[in-house]
Amino acid sequence: MVVTLRDVARAAGVSPATASRALSAPDLVAPARRELVQQVARELGYRPNRAARELITGRTGNLCLVVPDLESPFFAAVAKGVQARARALGFALLVADAEEDPRLEAELVGHLGAQVDGVILSSPRMSDVELDRLSRDVLDEDVPLVLVNRRHGGLPSVVIDNADGIRQAVRHLYALGHRRIGYAGGPVGSWSDTQRRYGLEHASHGLRNVEVTDLGHFPPLFGGGVAAGDLVAASGVTAVLAHNDLLALGILSRLRARGVRVPEDVSVVGYDDIPAATLVSPALTTVTVPLARLGRAAVDLLVEAGPVPTPTESALATALSAADGGLDAGSGTPPSVLIGVELVVRASTGVASAQASVADG
Repeated sequence: MVVTLRDVARAAGVSPATASRALSAPDLVAPARRELVQQVARELGYRPNRAARELITGRTGNLCLVVPDLESPFFAAVAKGVQARARALGFALLVADAEEDPRLEAELVGHLGAQVDGVILSSPRMSDVELDRLSRDVLDEDVPLVLVNRRHGGLPSVVIDNADGIRQAVRHLYALGHRRIGYAGGPVGSWSDTQRRYGLEHASHGLRNVEVTDLGHFPPLFGGGVAAGDLVAASGVTAVLAHNDLLALGILSRLRARGVRVPEDVSVVGYDDIPAATLVSPALTTVTVPLARLGRAAVDLLVEAGPVPTPTESALATALSAADGGLDAGSGTPPSVLIGVELVVRASTGVASAQASVADG
């Protein structure tokens, strides 16, 4: 049986109008009566009619998440975090896959923006110029936009500490005796890849006799890692940092096929700590990114960034407190949440003293 607003009002002993205000505009109702109505609504399992609420408030109760590739474990985990936080705050979530196409990203946001109260754009592939155009011309001013894993001047963002993750990985390899380190990068134009290259440059400059070999840019997929594996074997490096775990797993596979031992001949480090990182042999040393937390923080920031209604004021008051690194919002700048990362050492890295060059491998 569907529970209606009249059922809630009758059970609480108030008028339908009072019940409606207690649920949709609680500040207009005396605290004791408001709490009674809300408690009765929970006990009866009442769910508001979204279509009716949209007609009254002009809000849809929907949020939208656009990701480059839903098949990627990275974006799937972020989506789960977004969904969990959105549901806890009383929103429904629309998820769209842009298929690694910047033009499709803009089309999806433009199409869905009119149907939602806010948009989360995760790791967008579009350029800064295209992001400017999107925020200026496509999005209505009443529909806030938050970026995940990307910073852009005029938009709120949730990002991970890319440079610190690379710094931790480099120092780990240095402590194991590695002085020739390769980097298998992500796609050309990737914001996170640019940040990680920056971190690699600064981390290596502070260490004596470290030589970094840029192996190039690769698709952030297992197949990209397979292609990178041949370059690793030909480069003479004793360790390689991969842009993400999928690349690292492809490198592991290709090195094994070529008879190169990991970590005896080459140590391999990934980034993200997806579930598959512990399912391979040797288990992958990687930088752990709290992906679900990224998603939750994005929803919290979206609520803070614009006129997105929440079920209770208390939910909004605690929205940003759970994000690692907190809120960074200087005067005149968009708010940004920085989330820390941590290196997890597993079996794919080992001491360099037992390793030989595999340049001829």
